[in-house]
Amino acid sequence: MMPGGRMNERNMRFMMKRMGMSTETLSDVEEVIIRRANEEMVIQGAEVTVVTMQGVKTFQIVGEVSTRPKGSAPTGGAASGEASGASGSHPHPPQVTAPAGPPEEDIALVMEQGGVDHDTAVRALKEAGGEPAEAILRLLQQRRG
Repeated sequence: MMPGGRMNERNMRFMMKRMGMSTETLSDVEEVIIRRANEEMVIQGAEVTVVTMQGVKTFQIVGEVSTRPKGSAPTGGAASGEASGASGSHPHPPQVTAPAGPPEEDIALVMEQGGVDHDTAVRALKEAGGEPAEAILRLLQQRRG
């Protein structure tokens, strides 16, 4: 691995294994529901990746997000009173979400090697243009200087 260069997939898997880190993709996930105080976030057609690091599981979820009032009936079907394809509009339009940040694997690597928390690792990766090695080097240089 050269400073400022990208790490290839094989080296990334090796580093992850050395740190006791693994990833697993969950198949056949139809939806994920996140219940908040006053609403539910529903992620349809979710792609879920489980990242395990030092015994702690982190879930990365990608999909179409919509919100509904907490406790309301599920969307999509006769049970919720919807006519299938009747109007062409969705009763809960998708919400605008923040752009995706760096991959969790990169964040975990920067956290571990740089000895920093999650937010600092994300900020370092953004400042380094998404390059984990560059982010780690900058963090280490800041610590020394």
